[in-house]
Amino acid sequence: MNPESSITHQDILIAGVGGQGILTIAGIIGTAAIERGLHVKQSEVHGMAQRGGAVVSHLRLSERPIASDLISRGRAHLLLAMEPMEGLRHLPFLRHDGVLVANSVPMRNLKTYPATEKLIAHIDRWQKRRLLDAEALARKAGTVRAVNSVLLGAASPFLMIPAEVIRDAVAGFFDYKGADVVEKNLLAFDLGRAASLEEQKGG
Repeated sequence: MNPESSITHQDILIAGVGGQGILTIAGIIGTAAIERGLHVKQSEVHGMAQRGGAVVSHLRLSERPIASDLISRGRAHLLLAMEPMEGLRHLPFLRHDGVLVANSVPMRNLKTYPATEKLIAHIDRWQKRRLLDAEALARKAGTVRAVNSVLLGAASPFLMIPAEVIRDAVAGFFDYKGADVVEKNLLAFDLGRAASLEEQKGG
């Protein structure tokens, strides 16, 4: 389902909290985009400068030079959320036909974190969405630390870059950590992509 043949630019928002690998996802997509000869602009907005603080990455890809590195509300083609509350919080950035890819497992970093079922109910109202238990798939891949690779895989059918190019970028990014880490993150990517494509087939 990769739209790379018809899209000339793509605005991607990656949202979550510190320590969830948001900048890793942005870096991998950016590397893959450059490999494809695309222009890339990236910026981050940080909350608390520690684990648990909000982090949002604005990632813009285009066949032509890009002026601004920030995505305006209502302009993002894709929102990739590392946990449900951040997905719901940043929904206003999506275009009306944009895609939300979100982890259904919350990171309860607030004492007043909303009820998960209410968050999921709101997210389920968005027409184009992929909501999955990324932690369960990461465990299946061999490490819960690969949640970000699962979500990247789930988002891959909607990116303007072929999946194999993104997959190569995943391998390259984790190469310094050794073959075992590379293998687990590639499996996590594949499991996330398969889950996303299966949901597409079913609905």
